[in-house]
Amino acid sequence: MKEFAIIKTGGKQYLVEEGTVVKIESLKGDLKIGDKVSFDEVLLSDNGKDATTVGAPFIKGAKVEATVQKIARAKKVTVIKYKAKSNYFKKRGHRQPFMEVKITKLA
Repeated sequence: MKEFAIIKTGGKQYLVEEGTVVKIESLKGDLKIGDKVSFDEVLLSDNGKDATTVGAPFIKGAKVEATVQKIARAKKVTVIKYKAKSNYFKKRGHRQPFMEVKITKLA
């Protein structure tokens, strides 16, 4: 079994291993493709052999490092509000920004 960790970012939790590519919510800051990102909110860590560390709520000193591979926006989500027989129709669209990061190191 491989070494893995569970991190929290953007209000969501992700199970990550070294080399995996994860699609996450966009992070604040002036980030470009190729920049290094560090995640400090590690909830669980497993070394792949015998030790599993569970945080309460986070593991102190644990870090997951990654590099930004892609910055884009997701496909459009269409929201339609409609009420019959009252001439009410609203159509709105939204594209959520996201980042793809490749996990480089679990520490």
